Amino acid sequence: MTLPVLAITLGDVAGIGPEITAKSLLGHDDLRTKCTPVVIGDIASVKRGVAFVGGDVEAVREISAPGEAKNIPGTIEVIQVGPSLAEVGVGELSAAAGDGSYRFVVEACRLAREGEVDGIVTAPLNKAAMHAGGHNFPGHTELLAHEFGVKDYSLVLSAGDLYFFHLTTHVSMKQAIENITFDRTLSVLKLAGAFAESMGTPEERIGLAGLNPHAGENRLFGDEDADVLTPAVEAAQEHGLNVVGPLPGDALIPAAVRGNYNLVVVCYHDQGHAPFKAVYGDDGVNITVGLPVVRVSVDHGTAFDIAGEGIAREASLVLSIERAATLAPEWGVVWDAAQAM
Repeated sequence: MTLPVLAITLGDVAGIGPEITAKSLLGHDDLRTKCTPVVIGDIASVKRGVAFVGGDVEAVREISAPGEAKNIPGTIEVIQVGPSLAEVGVGELSAAAGDGSYRFVVEACRLAREGEVDGIVTAPLNKAAMHAGGHNFPGHTELLAHEFGVKDYSLVLSAGDLYFFHLTTHVSMKQAIENITFDRTLSVLKLAGAFAESMGTPEERIGLAGLNPHAGENRLFGDEDADVLTPAVEAAQEHGLNVVGPLPGDALIPAAVRGNYNLVVVCYHDQGHAPFKAVYGDDGVNITVGLPVVRVSVDHGTAFDIAGEGIAREASLVLSIERAATLAPEWGVVWDAAQAM
């Protein structure tokens, strides 16, 4: 069986990305039976990460293309992208590191477009550093969407069979409310439906969380739920999707955690991220649905405060690699379903 080739972007090299990459690829040999991992990043930073976790820097091997990867346990195969970042300090906001994190993702997208890799796994980047490096994207998700030229996409947090789709993510609350339109809501509901179809459960129930407390409580706490979300739900139902809502978020999300919903659509970043991370921690991953190639990421940040200490946990990155390896072979079904919606 041919294993999927995964491009693992190193993220911000001033953070914990190099360390968790080293721990994942040197300490979890079972990953080699599920995929061929290729690090897209900076060799000097990978070696430094290996040293931080007590590994042998000789395990790091430079390659020029994914097809050269030998996938040998106990090694890390790296494609160098751009100039060396050896001079970047650890745990410090760095424009050079931000520029590097951007370049790593762009290169991974190029490799995916050209069919050299089957999926992308991203270690965390720092948004302020990326902006300082001259790249004004709100985050990974938006950068990936730009590189693949897609407009209908959603950040999805996942743990096991539970998926939290987001209508908005890295914007202010004021901007989030403005961005929650009928068209955007219907688009994400259709993406959730396409994802369910691709997973073989087209009748899966999709719960939409309300924007306001108590989903507006019959307009007592705002009109958006009645004027924007409800019409979108009705349109999705006419499209054949099993959508319910808008439902009060404080009722829907606990019900989903208990297993009553597998697909949930939330309105803004913290409505999904805060409860998800409180419950699942390192057991969660971030998937971008709406791209032509699978992309999975850790659900945590760069952790500058502990970078260089060798104590960062790699569990979320290992899980991201495993999830990407599982989804990659059939991701074309997800993409086709999304395109047909």
